[in-house]
Amino acid sequence: MPVLHFTSRISLALVVAAGLLGACKTEESAAPTPDPGITNTIPTPPQYGTPFAGVPDRQDAVMYQVNMRAFSQGGNFAGVTARLDSIKDLGVNVLYLMPIYPIGTDSKSVNSPYAVKDYRSVNLEFGSLTDLRTLVDAAHARGMAVMLDWVANHTSWDNAWITQHPEWYQKNASGAITPVSNNGTTYNDVAQLNFTNATLRVEMISAMKSWVYSANVDGFRCDYADFQPNYFWQQAVDTLRAIKTHKLLLLAEGTRAANFTSGFDYNFGFNFYGGIYQVYKNGAPATTLDALNTSEYAGATGTQQVVRYITNHDVNGSDGTPVTLFGGKAGAMSAFVITALYKGTPMVYNGQEAGMSQAIPFPFTSVKVAWGTNPDVKRAYKQLLAVRAGSAALRVGVPTAYSTATVCAFTKTAGAEQAFVLANVRNTATTYSVPAALANTTWTNALQGGSVTVGTQISLPAYGYLVLKK
Repeated sequence: MPVLHFTSRISLALVVAAGLLGACKTEESAAPTPDPGITNTIPTPPQYGTPFAGVPDRQDAVMYQVNMRAFSQGGNFAGVTARLDSIKDLGVNVLYLMPIYPIGTDSKSVNSPYAVKDYRSVNLEFGSLTDLRTLVDAAHARGMAVMLDWVANHTSWDNAWITQHPEWYQKNASGAITPVSNNGTTYNDVAQLNFTNATLRVEMISAMKSWVYSANVDGFRCDYADFQPNYFWQQAVDTLRAIKTHKLLLLAEGTRAANFTSGFDYNFGFNFYGGIYQVYKNGAPATTLDALNTSEYAGATGTQQVVRYITNHDVNGSDGTPVTLFGGKAGAMSAFVITALYKGTPMVYNGQEAGMSQAIPFPFTSVKVAWGTNPDVKRAYKQLLAVRAGSAALRVGVPTAYSTATVCAFTKTAGAEQAFVLANVRNTATTYSVPAALANTTWTNALQGGSVTVGTQISLPAYGYLVLKK
């Protein structure tokens, strides 16, 4: 198996089963003396375009992950721009682009988008800066914000920093720059940066800031975020938040509570994905999912969120597509109903809404998204996300768990509005015994319309689901 971007290298379900990703991190070293006036040391480039006024509040976001190489036949920015209407139609308001920077082509390269050669340039594989700006402008015109993927932890071996600033990298006892190593596994295609170096931190943050101005983007998804010190992320977030002309969304691809303290809007739902995997793939009880609404939100305050998904570029290649993992199209949709509605910010990976059964393996060059297949799947996604957008209870309501072994069930309440969601997690019909607090009540079927009277039992077909509101 080739060396992949870190979260691709191990099935996330197996990570969860082994004790969760966050359980095996080393303790962070003490923060160095803070950099005085760090924000003032970072120059402000000229602003391209007009800052986008339509960035959603973080709790109202619906994200869509774009893997440029697989998204279109051309594998470029133009291919994404051409399909923005279709993405918008799905119910998305935040576009997240996988890394757009030039990547390493040295002898250790495995063609990974996550081996950055130059943090301040556009990968010509995808097009030019003008093409990126055209994509961002077109997304903004359709009411969608755009986030870039930021890879802070490491660089390719042919990044100019290797020779110009070797002091910015971690070194072994003999003084050689080291590859990334985590929990006994070494990733030889990338070189490990040293975040105790204050000059590195300033340059990294300056490069992040430059994209807000040069491409008018609206935030960042920060790769492998649990493995850089929180004092770096606090500096980065503070500097980015100081850009008062832009409302930025910041997602940590990590699970540690300190990411919320550092100022990120979002942590990443590694553990919820692992729970979904265990429930649908391995027969764990649906109640497995309930406790994750507490554990994944440790450290979150106010409207800080967890981004939840049933596939992404990592697990799609390592575990398979939702259709193959979760029992066909019906099982995949049942899993997405839970993921999109229970708690947090839903994320869709390109091709998921096409009901693809073929995975997109690393390095994402061999398979193209099969657009136009399974239009019934896209209709179901569109319908569900529209209902979610139109309901404060479904979008941001406080959940109360009523799950059983075979049915994930919960209510959500926001003010006077209430929703009741049930999803059968098994490929056999089941009968759900309605809790006394909900028995003999009348609701509206949010997806199909009409009045629904809930008695003492509800029959659900294999992988069936109900979304009720009042």
